[in-house]
Amino acid sequence: MAKLIYYPSHINNNEEVVDAKVQLWLLRLLILLGCHRKLIREDLYLDDGIATLFDLPCTTPFDGTQAYQQLVALHQQAEENICQYTLPQPLANNIAQLSELIELNDVERELLIFVIFLQNNYLLNDACDMLGSELNPLRFYRCLSVLLAIPESAVKAALSSEGVLIQTGLITIDKNHKNCLESKMEPLSREFSVHLMSDTNSPIEWLRDMILASPPPQLALSNYSHLKKDLDLLLPYLERCVRERKEGVNIFIYGIPGTGKTQLTRLLAQHLNCPLYEVSCEDSDGDSVDGEQRLRTVRTAQAFLKNTTSLLLFDEVEDVFGNYQFGHGHFQAQTRKAWVNHLLEENAVPTFWLCNDIDNIDSAFIRRFDWVLEMPIPPRKERENIIRHHCSELLDESAIKKLATCEDLAPAVLTRAMGVMNTLKDDFAPSILSEGLHQLMNNTLVAQGHKGIFSQNASALPECYDPQLINCDADLSFIAQGLKEHGSARMCLFGQPGTGKSAYARWLADFLNKPLHVKRGADLLSMWVGGTEKNISTIFREAQQEKAVLLIDEVDSFLQDRDRSQHSWEITAVNEMLTCMESYDGVFIASTNRLDDLDVASLRRFDLKVKFDALKPEQAWSLLQRYCQMLGIASPDESFKSQLKRLDMLTPGDFSVLARQHRFRPITHVEALIDVLQAECAVKKITKSHPIGFI
Repeated sequence: MAKLIYYPSHINNNEEVVDAKVQLWLLRLLILLGCHRKLIREDLYLDDGIATLFDLPCTTPFDGTQAYQQLVALHQQAEENICQYTLPQPLANNIAQLSELIELNDVERELLIFVIFLQNNYLLNDACDMLGSELNPLRFYRCLSVLLAIPESAVKAALSSEGVLIQTGLITIDKNHKNCLESKMEPLSREFSVHLMSDTNSPIEWLRDMILASPPPQLALSNYSHLKKDLDLLLPYLERCVRERKEGVNIFIYGIPGTGKTQLTRLLAQHLNCPLYEVSCEDSDGDSVDGEQRLRTVRTAQAFLKNTTSLLLFDEVEDVFGNYQFGHGHFQAQTRKAWVNHLLEENAVPTFWLCNDIDNIDSAFIRRFDWVLEMPIPPRKERENIIRHHCSELLDESAIKKLATCEDLAPAVLTRAMGVMNTLKDDFAPSILSEGLHQLMNNTLVAQGHKGIFSQNASALPECYDPQLINCDADLSFIAQGLKEHGSARMCLFGQPGTGKSAYARWLADFLNKPLHVKRGADLLSMWVGGTEKNISTIFREAQQEKAVLLIDEVDSFLQDRDRSQHSWEITAVNEMLTCMESYDGVFIASTNRLDDLDVASLRRFDLKVKFDALKPEQAWSLLQRYCQMLGIASPDESFKSQLKRLDMLTPGDFSVLARQHRFRPITHVEALIDVLQAECAVKKITKSHPIGFI
């Protein structure tokens, strides 16, 4: 009869080392739990590896009874010599270190060792499969009790939701399904169990495939001056929390991708002089890690780092805190609120949670964060500083200021594009790299659904703009001077298209030396319930933060008379607009071509309503002279005044059309210039007498 091997032996077919402790578990499975019935068939062994390990007889004819008796004898011998079994190195050292770190008792230690071997030893895995897949809770705990020679009550206690193994995420139990033992009881990760088996190292190194040391930041705190009010309080709060080892510290930072959330977190960690570890979104093979696995990693890291001054960063929290339904196999925090709430309330290490889309985060989770901070795209001044810091070798000061006017340009878009250009800097001239930088950023912005960089020039202030050449019922220059002194107003500019309403808002912003935020009424609409109201609130808040002039162009497409509303959301959206208008402490301008369509209540909320009209003859003549000079055409003589006077619908917008035509169809004399203006006015008369569309 074969003698049981107390120390590791080799299986000939793959040279795998089988520890004596594993051999004992195998024998208990086969004898005490009856798995020999599946191993020993009528004329063969179901698993050749197990048969080879225990040197089971291969006689002709096949004798299953002899094989069973040999297993019984080996099992008896293994139980008698159990005190001689020791764990292999470095597992023994790692388990001892881990037990001291998180205070594991003997039962918890034995369960963890078993799960680690179950993941790393295919013979033990195969043998446990012989238990079948119908492992209900009663049978599950009984099998573990027999396998590990531990009272069933102790097994249940060690694997309860209040136990250390479950609380730290080292072991996960699937209580909802009847699975085979391997999938019913899993370690933190396969990589984690491999590290415990093969490396003698520090606890954080065991998590190196799941927790990454954060690199240094690329920005400075000065790049976040628009968040100064928050940071002036947040930094002292974090300093005290780290110093006093305060539990349950969670900072929630949200904003669209690329606004610098991760960079800010790294800066805060650097300022606090604390190591920062980021929870990885990928495993060692580059595959994405699901939300549940990442949350378990957080819990384990919290336990490992609790006696340090470290910080944790968890990006893309939508994976775990989202309201929306995930597909099969994905974790949803909604179904485990108590589990997640416990994590947020008792974490030992201050944790930053970063989110791109707060709309899908349950408010029940949001209220459990100590600090909730929105990360908008930096205001124009900060965009200038960031562009200057990264791109001064390729862009001059004029180009930097012009690029900074792009309101959708997030820091990450800029730095990534600049990284590409830096790779090519030895191969191309700076002028080519500058063009490439603009092109790359424009491509990214367009792909994200924004207007892009090149479209910014299309809405620039006309070169010949002068508020004195605008026909309206107010002194625009006088209004601008008053706003420079007072700084706050709500104005409605109305009149036919092309009369200079939007252009005045642009001129006014330049005059006041303030950034201009331009939105159209249609830009505010959202297909989601409450989305329109949120968009309205957001644009007013962003304009307030940047002390900008806020222009909502074509507001009639949105701020419609509520008496004619057909849906409740139309009413609530207008209500939100009126509320934001009243509370806005800055210059707000709404322009419309159709004043009669606006909500009556909205009209009385405007401090000033200015009507814009077609040019007066003397204004049209002055503009004609200026455009002739700009286009290099000889100055017109007085004989053209009468022709111009007959164009009673002429607007500044018609002159802008003229300038644009000149780019591809040069105008060389004043007669041709007046012909273009006459054609524009003729089109207006046609559309006025024959409206386009359904009537």
